[in-house]
Amino acid sequence: MFTRRSDLPLDKDTLSRFLPWLIAFMVFLAVLAMAGMLVLDATAARWDRGISGTLTVQIVPSETPVKDTERLQKVLLILGETPEVHRFETLSDAKLMALLEPWLGATAASSDLPLPRLIDVELKPGAKLDVEKLSRRMETRVPGVTIDDHSIWLERLVRLIRSVEGLATMVLVFIGLSTVGTVVFTTRTGLTIHRNAIEVLHFIGAQDSYVASQFASRALLLGLKGGLIGLLLSVPTLWGIGIMAGKMEAGLLPEIILGPAHFSALAALPMLVAFIAMLTARMTVMKTLSRML
Repeated sequence: MFTRRSDLPLDKDTLSRFLPWLIAFMVFLAVLAMAGMLVLDATAARWDRGISGTLTVQIVPSETPVKDTERLQKVLLILGETPEVHRFETLSDAKLMALLEPWLGATAASSDLPLPRLIDVELKPGAKLDVEKLSRRMETRVPGVTIDDHSIWLERLVRLIRSVEGLATMVLVFIGLSTVGTVVFTTRTGLTIHRNAIEVLHFIGAQDSYVASQFASRALLLGLKGGLIGLLLSVPTLWGIGIMAGKMEAGLLPEIILGPAHFSALAALPMLVAFIAMLTARMTVMKTLSRML
C-alpha cells in the first residue's frame, strides 16, 4: 500500500498538506487524555489494594500516661479477640511525628503536643467486618476510641476517579469523531478537485474501489505521519508533567507510574488513527462516487 503507484496527483492538494498537522494535534490531545486515564486507573487500583481491608484505631489522649497505656492494652485485647483481624500494630511516637512533620513542621517534634495512639489494623483477605459493631464494643469498654474505616472515603475517591476517567474517555471519543470529520472533509474536497481525472479513470475501466484505494493509501500515509508527529510532541509534555508532579510534597500526589502495557497502548494510537483515516477515506470515496458518477 505504501509503494502503490498513484494515478491521481493527490500530493499536490493543499488541504492534504494540512491534514498531517491536524491529525498530529488530535493525537497529541489523545495521548495526553489516555495517559491521564491510565494513570488514574493505576492509581485507583494501587490505593484500593493498599487501603481496602485496613482500619485505623485512634485513642484520644487522656490526662495521665498510665491511663492511656491501660486503655491501649484493652483495645489491643479486643482486636486480638476479633476473628476478622489478621494483624495490628501500634504506631510509635516517632512514626506519628514523621507523619505530622510535612503538615506541622518543627511543631510536630514538640513534646508538648498531645499525640493520640494509633493502631494500624489489617483484616484477613476477604473478611467482612462489621465496623459499627466493633466500634460500639470498643466504646463500651474503652471510652474515647474511634475507628477510621478507610473504605468509606476510598469509595468516594474511586468514584471521583472513575468520573474523571469517563470524561477522559469522552475526550478520546470526540477526538476520534473530529479525526473522522476532518478526513471526510479533506477526501470530499479532493474528489471535487480531481473530478475530471476520476472521470477519465472510469472511462478507461477503473472501478470505484481502485479510486478509493488511491485516497485510502494517501490517508493512511498522512495519518501515520501526523500520528507520529503528535506522539513525539506528547513525549516531552508527559515527561515535564512527571517532573513537576515529582517535585510536589510527598503525600500530596500519588506516584505516577506507567508500565510497558500502558506505553504500548500510547504508542499504538498513531497506528489506530491512521487506520481510522484510511477506512474513513475509503468509505467516503465509495459513497461519494456512487452519487457523483
